[in-house]
Amino acid sequence: MGAEQDWCLQCGAAAPGSLHAGSPRWRSAAALLAAVALLVAGAAAAAYAALSKSTSKPRAPVARLVQTPARAPGAAAPLPPTTPAVPTPTTPKLGVPAKPRLPLVKKPNIPLAGAVTKPPAATSPATTTPAASPTTTTPSASTKTSTGAGSTTETHPAAIVLDTNAASTYNPYSYPASSFGDPSLAIDGETSTSWNARVDPTVAPKMAEGLLIDLKTAQRLSALVLTTSTPGMTVQVYGSASHAAPSSITDSGWVRLSGVRVDKKRSLRLPLADSKRAFRFVALWISAAPPSARHVSVNELELFPAR
Repeated sequence: MGAEQDWCLQCGAAAPGSLHAGSPRWRSAAALLAAVALLVAGAAAAAYAALSKSTSKPRAPVARLVQTPARAPGAAAPLPPTTPAVPTPTTPKLGVPAKPRLPLVKKPNIPLAGAVTKPPAATSPATTTPAASPTTTTPSASTKTSTGAGSTTETHPAAIVLDTNAASTYNPYSYPASSFGDPSLAIDGETSTSWNARVDPTVAPKMAEGLLIDLKTAQRLSALVLTTSTPGMTVQVYGSASHAAPSSITDSGWVRLSGVRVDKKRSLRLPLADSKRAFRFVALWISAAPPSARHVSVNELELFPAR
């Protein structure tokens, strides 16, 4: 080493007495090394902190570049990829039998050992309900007839619909008009209203008037139903096929359709005879009033056609 060197630069040996004489220099070198070590540690810490603070964004996939192998000089260029050709159907030659195709055989479904197979659900034949055919019904009225063994129900046709002006007072002996009420109230369908006839006290209880019904056309009849609030009067039914009502109850144009009946109930059904003949006019003739009655009333009068 040179005259001024304390250390050998090749073997690291120190000059004799350099450790004691050069202690200040050794300390400065150690301080320099420590400072360098601190700087390196600080730089490493700063780099680690920077890496830890960076966001964890996913890296975008980098498309791989397909490198084409280098072509040797003079070599032929590679052929482009070809699409496989679709085979075209061939027409079999005449006289040459075509090769038959074997049918595809479906592999049977063999159940495993120990497996429980569910039987197919039984299908019941569908039952159809025949559509009900439309029926036409004729309105009918029914009445109950009580007997000793029980009660039976008789069905009757519906009552004839009358015009509002079909009823009139039959007054062949010309009693005063003030002695009678409104005849249309006897066919209005309300039993609370009525046609009234005053009883003459000089001849009471005898009477000679009634209620006349004009059917407009001749019809065959089976019964007359009378509803009254003065039961006990004596009545009789007549019919006529003339174009006009006979002027007297004794006229031969009238046909007797019922016998003489005493109406003892509020509602009385009178069966009519000679139901095979048709009549245009019907007269409810009142020949006697109830005892000590001052008037008689017909609350409702209904006529029923023959079957």
